Amino acid sequence: AVITTESQRQVKNIAEILKAYPKLKIKIGGYTDKTGDAAVNKKLSQDRADAVTAAIVAAGASAGQLEKAEGYGSEFAKVAADAPDEERKADRRISVSLREK
Repeated sequence: AVITTESQRQVKNIAEILKAYPKLKIKIGGYTDKTGDAAVNKKLSQDRADAVTAAIVAAGASAGQLEKAEGYGSEFAKVAADAPDEERKADRRISVSLREK
């Protein structure tokens, strides 16, 4: 649930967009790949979503523009658990969904 330097730039971009459009509301979703324990994956995905939400607010966005973050675990993972790590990386992600404009 650590935000990479590359992702930190995206967090700042999202915060800037939210500041420019104060009526926007978004939701952050966290995901994992299919490996490991389902309960652990659910917690990890929630931790990822919470970390991104907190980082967006820390970057200057209004907390009121962010709905409660949600971790989905591996529920929506598409890549097989026995696939190479490089392929499974696609399932380890954060999503941003527009809720109100």
